[in-house]
Amino acid sequence: MSNWLIALVILPLSVSLLCVLWPKLADRLSLLAALFQLGAALWLLPSIGDGHKLIHLMGGWSAGLGIALRADALSAVLVLLCSIVGLAATVFARRYFTDLGTRYRFWPLWWLLNTAIVALLLSGDLFNLYVTLELLGLSAAALCTIGRAKIEALQAALRYLMLGLIGSLLFLAGVSLIYAEYGTLDLEALGAKIAQTPATLTALLLLSNGLLIKCALVPLHFWLPAAHGSAPAPVSAVLSALVVKVAFYLLIRLWLELFGPVLTSTFATLVGSLGAAAVIWGSWRALTAVRLKLVAAYSTLSQMGYLFLFVPILVALPDDQSRQLVFGALVLFALSHGVAKAALFMGIGVFQQRFGHDRIDQLAGAARQLPVACFAIGLAGVALVGLPPSGAFLAKWNLISHSLVTGQWWWMVVTLVGTGLAAAYFVRVVGAAFVNSEQGPSVEAPAVKGASLILQVPALVLACLATFGLGLGAVSLWDLLALSPIGFEIGGS
Repeated sequence: MSNWLIALVILPLSVSLLCVLWPKLADRLSLLAALFQLGAALWLLPSIGDGHKLIHLMGGWSAGLGIALRADALSAVLVLLCSIVGLAATVFARRYFTDLGTRYRFWPLWWLLNTAIVALLLSGDLFNLYVTLELLGLSAAALCTIGRAKIEALQAALRYLMLGLIGSLLFLAGVSLIYAEYGTLDLEALGAKIAQTPATLTALLLLSNGLLIKCALVPLHFWLPAAHGSAPAPVSAVLSALVVKVAFYLLIRLWLELFGPVLTSTFATLVGSLGAAAVIWGSWRALTAVRLKLVAAYSTLSQMGYLFLFVPILVALPDDQSRQLVFGALVLFALSHGVAKAALFMGIGVFQQRFGHDRIDQLAGAARQLPVACFAIGLAGVALVGLPPSGAFLAKWNLISHSLVTGQWWWMVVTLVGTGLAAAYFVRVVGAAFVNSEQGPSVEAPAVKGASLILQVPALVLACLATFGLGLGAVSLWDLLALSPIGFEIGGS
């Protein structure tokens, strides 16, 4: 059964190659591959539902010598997120990129990015994680330039590439220190060996800083707004929903599973403080942005900040049961944000295709012309603000309640302020679209005839999943993640 793990990695890589060899078949191949990947991801969940890991040793080599693929509850859930967003992005991109040449260039890079994401989620040793991080950064930066990229988009992509390479080099330096200290890079073997030594602490800082750049945590965020704001809508959706999430996934893996014995409350509080700054700063910049895509990009900064607020609470909680509950809330928040943000960027992409721009002050009457897209954006806003019945509401409720339980009430204040600002900028966006106007939005490009409704459906489906599906299905998710073998043995203060 573990052979399915290699299939999940080989499938997108093979499709990327086939899209290069037979570009005229790329549209159909991509849709079929996305459907198959979703089916494989759904199959993976019950396979790890008993709390066991699936392990595949490639080539029969033992772990530490060869490449090991591993799947547990957490990685399986995120592979499913990748598959759902990937299917929606595939359907959306087929209509969004009306130029055949652009689509032919998009598909190989998109499936290469997909390969990197899935391989990272299933990798079982640090060096393979470094390789997948490199592939992730290179393919994501290239995707930012797809289409008729302006000079600003090329500059943003180059900045993204350079910062990504710096992050990868820091990560590689940390990997080298770990290997020199312990003689292995296998995550399971390292989990039993890690001790509080100067080399270990230095490696922790190098690995963490490299990944924090890729997570765009304040103050290492300056590449994200330009890259996400200037990329084509399908690319922006995947970057915000998946790429920054897998970097955070890797951080959580390292902090809780690998470096738990040396993770201190001081370090966790520092991480939480940076997250709090991201929540407030990102929300404020989203509130003052003049373009829809910049609102969404700065909202990503803010929403990523919430994820880091969970870290000091996890460290402070005294028992495993409470930690599992908060850990489930953290994953639920990440999933809700990923699905909702993909829906938001796709909805904005519909506006761009229809009107030729995404300026908020020129959207009067947009709701009359694109009601499904506006409804999808509104539903995505419900999930991103954290209103019931969304999964983000339950996650924030747990964040607030456990911040009080642990005596860290300031995280509650940050959460409430950030939620208020998020509500303000989404009301501003939706209100601008519903303002009556006889002329409607100013149009700088011709409408895409016959494609508008098809473009709007993926955004609506994802928005419904984020608002209703994850909220109503939160209990099942918590039960599944309770079986995750991630360790929570936290070091001293």
